[in-house]
Amino acid sequence: EDPSLERHFKGHRDAITSVDFSLNKKQLASGSMDSCLMIWSMRPQMRAYRFVGHKDAVLCVQFSPSGHLVASGSRDKTVRLWVPSVKGESTVFKAHTATVRSVNFSSDGQSLVTASDDKTIKVWTVHRQKFLFSLSQHINWVRCARFSPDGRLIVSASDDKTVKLWDKTSRECIHSFCEHGGFVNHVDFHPSGTCIAAAGTDNTVKVWDVRMNRLLQHYQGNAVVNSLSFHPSGNYLVTASNDSTLKILDLLEGRLLYTLHGHQGPATCVAFSRAGDFFASGGSDEQVMVWKTNFDAADYGDVLKTQKSGTSVDGAHRTLQSEMDCGVHLKKTKPQDSGRNQDQQEEEMSLANTLEHIMGQLDVLTQTVSILEQRLTLTEDKLKECLENQQKIIQNKTS
Repeated sequence: EDPSLERHFKGHRDAITSVDFSLNKKQLASGSMDSCLMIWSMRPQMRAYRFVGHKDAVLCVQFSPSGHLVASGSRDKTVRLWVPSVKGESTVFKAHTATVRSVNFSSDGQSLVTASDDKTIKVWTVHRQKFLFSLSQHINWVRCARFSPDGRLIVSASDDKTVKLWDKTSRECIHSFCEHGGFVNHVDFHPSGTCIAAAGTDNTVKVWDVRMNRLLQHYQGNAVVNSLSFHPSGNYLVTASNDSTLKILDLLEGRLLYTLHGHQGPATCVAFSRAGDFFASGGSDEQVMVWKTNFDAADYGDVLKTQKSGTSVDGAHRTLQSEMDCGVHLKKTKPQDSGRNQDQQEEEMSLANTLEHIMGQLDVLTQTVSILEQRLTLTEDKLKECLENQQKIIQNKTS
């Protein structure tokens, strides 16, 4: 069954720049050139929230892994962290000396990596928005930066036509991929962490192995590719292009599966939900669309289950699968173990869920504290101003 349009969100007043799903798929965030961030509810009849705070175009948005925070980067040179609720409170920090093009949380939710037109990539702590370090070897705007799934590497894409791979601990550039004929708009890690995909203005999508630093796959399109997103199974890739289409690539077969037409004008951004059953796209037509994945549902459901539980599917997938070691070819468990395994798995799952919930609550608490701190600072500044004014009045009177 082909992917189908599920929902259609209208409310932004300019081109959409970025979309992202929350962990539980209940919410979808979008950023736009209209300087707003919007949080849409995936549940019918629920109202959307419009968050105002940025002074210029919002170019990137992302939910934290717990789903309790949303980061946004803007042309106003700041990054904001929002609590995606009715109040829409946020803390703001001056992240760069130029437009912020990209924000990305590490998978543990503790760090944030930002990329900017000031040619730098910066890493911050989420809870105190404290600057940690800068990576600066690009010689032009940096459009995108992403953490690897294990948080040890960072990949960045720039208008200097390179994709760079960085070691987070040593803070050194360990490799530069220079095979692009144009600028690189977007880059991301495969869920396995073993390779990256990059989208370029030369109409290509390239997939590289980051262990051997070699090109694995090369897809040639007819238009500039603005954005891409890996399916959580690692078997598919969705792209958004200037010719208004979304394309779904089958990475195992190395071929184009679907071309979807929905947007009027360039499709600017695209993202799979965390479970892979939906994907969202945004365009310069001010529209946000949500698509039901539909393709290969049984197959990737199994793959996801096996990746999570450590049991397995047998099946020798072609080309990329063997090169990527996606962790799908594990052994089948013995039938007599299955009862115990089931209980164990359920316990582990509920423990993981509880931990996730606690992490989420912590995110909100630290964010609330940060908001309060910012308010205190503002109040202190105002107080200081009042006192200074009083001093001046007194001085004027006495003189």
